[in-house]
Amino acid sequence: MSKYEPKKSTRTNRDNQEATATLTTKDRFTTWQQQTVYRHWRFAISAVCTAVAAGAVGLNLGIVNLWERQVQSLFFELRGPVATPDNIVILTIDEDSLSQGQYYSADPERYASLKPIESWPWQRQAYARVIEKLMDAGADAIAIDVVFASSSSYGEADDKALINVLERYGKHVVLAAEYPTRDRSQGEWFQPILPRIEFRDAGARVGVINFRLEPNRQIHRLGQEFLRELADTEADLLGTSATILDEDAPLKSLAQEAIAAAGKPDSAQAESYENVFFYGPSGTFKHIPFWHVLDDDPWRNQLQSGRAFKDKIVLIGTTAAFHQDFHKAPFSQSLLYPQSMAGVEVLANTIATLDQAVSPTRAIKDSRLNALLVLALGLGIAGLMNRSDKPLNRSIIAVGGLGLWGIISYAAFVGSRTILITGTPIAAIATLGLLDFGVGFTADRLKRKRLKTTLARYATSPLIQEIISQQDDFQELLNINRTDIIGTLLRDRYRILKVLGAGGFGETYLAQDTLRPGNPVCVVKQLKIVSDNPKAHHLAQRLFEAEAAVLEKLGEHPQIPRLLAYFDVQQSFYLVQEMVEGKLLRNVLSRSRPMSQRAVVGMLRDLLPVISFVHSKGVIHRDIKPSNIIRRAADKRYVLIDFGAVKTISNKLADTNTQITSTVGIGTQGYMPSEQSAGMPTVRSDIYALGITAIEALTGRPPHALKRSDNGEIIWSHTIRDISPELSKIINTMVRYDFNKRYSSPQKVLDDLVELNSEILADNPATGPDFQAVEEATYNQGTRPGVIATNEELGSTQILPDNWPNELETREEPSSTIDDDPSPNSKPNL
Repeated sequence: MSKYEPKKSTRTNRDNQEATATLTTKDRFTTWQQQTVYRHWRFAISAVCTAVAAGAVGLNLGIVNLWERQVQSLFFELRGPVATPDNIVILTIDEDSLSQGQYYSADPERYASLKPIESWPWQRQAYARVIEKLMDAGADAIAIDVVFASSSSYGEADDKALINVLERYGKHVVLAAEYPTRDRSQGEWFQPILPRIEFRDAGARVGVINFRLEPNRQIHRLGQEFLRELADTEADLLGTSATILDEDAPLKSLAQEAIAAAGKPDSAQAESYENVFFYGPSGTFKHIPFWHVLDDDPWRNQLQSGRAFKDKIVLIGTTAAFHQDFHKAPFSQSLLYPQSMAGVEVLANTIATLDQAVSPTRAIKDSRLNALLVLALGLGIAGLMNRSDKPLNRSIIAVGGLGLWGIISYAAFVGSRTILITGTPIAAIATLGLLDFGVGFTADRLKRKRLKTTLARYATSPLIQEIISQQDDFQELLNINRTDIIGTLLRDRYRILKVLGAGGFGETYLAQDTLRPGNPVCVVKQLKIVSDNPKAHHLAQRLFEAEAAVLEKLGEHPQIPRLLAYFDVQQSFYLVQEMVEGKLLRNVLSRSRPMSQRAVVGMLRDLLPVISFVHSKGVIHRDIKPSNIIRRAADKRYVLIDFGAVKTISNKLADTNTQITSTVGIGTQGYMPSEQSAGMPTVRSDIYALGITAIEALTGRPPHALKRSDNGEIIWSHTIRDISPELSKIINTMVRYDFNKRYSSPQKVLDDLVELNSEILADNPATGPDFQAVEEATYNQGTRPGVIATNEELGSTQILPDNWPNELETREEPSSTIDDDPSPNSKPNL
């Protein structure tokens, strides 16, 4: 043979060379391209989304401004109200002031000072008298948010009274002007409504009270920004550079004029201010009713003869609902602050913004630079997301990036009144995350659909059925196969009515015994052999017969379902057991409603003899829990079901030198003690499980909700009102973490329970109201068929892991069988 080996090697090398030769540069490029697309296609989608957001910012689209203003409003409201400057006061025309005229009407002599405000509109003498009193009291400036565009309805003398006062104090008084919008054939045209020329000639200042509304219909920018945009509009329409008044003096905002009227130096920096700094919601600035200045009593007593206005900028305007002068702004008509903000309060915020030089300023004013910032942020987040294939990690990166930029922007806004572009980056990052999640979810669903199609082809395979049984969204594949067995007649006797439960290695059915009178219902449990190895089938058959023998002995007890038959059909083994009509204890406790102490003691006294009987037959149940306990409807006795996890107690340890081989850890978490989890169950493991069941019945809490001490002991009795100390001690001994400290047998637990005086135990649940047990009959007679196996060294039955048939090639078939008559001198495997 050796002389042919070189030829074989040469032929192999030639084949490899030919295979390699077929990989052209084009093929390699195509492979690289496919791999790149597979790895980075989600990044490409994110990059496109980011580019769209950056483009919107670069073009300064309205939706971008909308998002940014909404975020700024949110930042103001999250920050909350802050202290206002103490040199700004609102003299409010409120409902209280508007109602004072009725007192003058009732008693003109007594309330003569209120005559100017007898009815709305008020006489201009009222404003004249207030201006005079405030200026004499030392006020720095007075701004009136009322437009005096026409003659007074009270006559020329009324206007003359105001003119006289303005001639004395006009340089410290600001009167309002406004720009209403009027439709003209040439488009939108702005013409100011100004105070009467007589008032202006008397020396009064004029300030515009208009504001530019943002895309979110809120006020954010100062009044001077409205005038700048107005000047640009008029320059386009009329060829002028500004709105011109007499003597070519450009109009300014009321806030600018109020600052000037107060004698504040005109700061060049103020011209660069753009946004209003809002101090808080309605009522943040100090409000004083207008009539308090006119009436001598509140003027002297509440306003200290005007000292409350010394060195103050006084803003006069309405806050009455009657005048409907309310506007949308931060802290106004929002989810957090639904109350409306009056126009005079918006003006107070603008005056304070200029006076305190606290206008929020954009960090980057060039929209193109903002677009680059959005692009960098979006691509950075997308790049980090692309480094991980796990959906959870990608979502965490997206949410983390969104939250981090939001925190940075908020900190800059609140800490230094710096406005970073925020709304668009957050929207872009959120869109990235949602798109990534949606695309990933869709891709996952497509993968699962392909997997489902593949599994459907081999759904009859036991191994594939085990995989399917562990996936909730593949259960219909099992249901398709289960429908085939409904109506099947096993052994020409047992007709399948319903599938109660299924796994890859077995199923449980509800069936009719057609050969017995009345066709009584029974439970059929099937065990499948997942191997084509004849040796595996032979071993399983021997163990199946041994397990049936154990169940036959256990069925002698009236509170354990009887074994009616066992047989094998087409490589599957079947157990037929008695059907128990009743209510599962799990269904009784499913509503987290506890049982009374007396009822729990009755349950323990009923079940302990059953468990003692099981142990006397050399068997450990290993899966005692509420879903394996039925209260039989016929006699209200408790029945123990589902012995799929039984383990015959070894009685073949002839001497103390024999090594103890642990079994597989079968059971249910929470009800299974530590030694059973380690594969070393004892009779005390069943006592532990019954104790846990009693605690759940008393507290209404499942095992996973129970607290444990540092040494592993369960802490539960403090949750029960008037718990019997004796009962608490018994149950605590049943569930000790160290199995050596538990009761050594069910009989010893029963002995202590017998000594309890049941009459003094509470007959009502210690916590919660009485519960209503589930009324329908229970057909869940143990839905886990289990896999029967053996421990070769001990020769006892047990449950093997799922891959037990694959290990048969390396394992020897045990030579021993179950000892049905154990020697009294042998030692149990405890």
